[in-house]
Amino acid sequence: MENRIKIDQVLPEAYKAMYVFSAVGKPKHLTPLQAELIKIRASQINGCAFCLNMHTIDARKLGETEQRIYTVSAWRETAYFSTADQAILALTEEVTLIHQHISEATYQKATDVLSEQQIAEVIMTAVVINSWNRIAIATGITASE
Repeated sequence: MENRIKIDQVLPEAYKAMYVFSAVGKPKHLTPLQAELIKIRASQINGCAFCLNMHTIDARKLGETEQRIYTVSAWRETAYFSTADQAILALTEEVTLIHQHISEATYQKATDVLSEQQIAEVIMTAVVINSWNRIAIATGITASE
């Protein structure tokens, strides 16, 4: 891949603001593993190898199983994810694919198993990782960096 700009050098204040945005939006009512599932699923959808590499490593450090990591893209087809995890993953997918909008069914299922605080944290965590995915992909950051 050709050399691309390094936003942290060209727009350091904007890049620093992304870190602040990430910190302020850090979930307090989701488990750390649930937050990593959000980051993994959004990064899969967006095709961000850098973020996938980072967040699967982070998930493993938190005790996530290989089986769940391998099947997160097919979470509907497994029994490995709790009802809350399923609601989180469905909401993450629809926030990431926002052009399709968040369906009433997905939102209702989320409200059945998640608090308002948790739903807000899922949305913000998905927004943050989608932002990082776009920076990494647009600037050519790879999983080897």
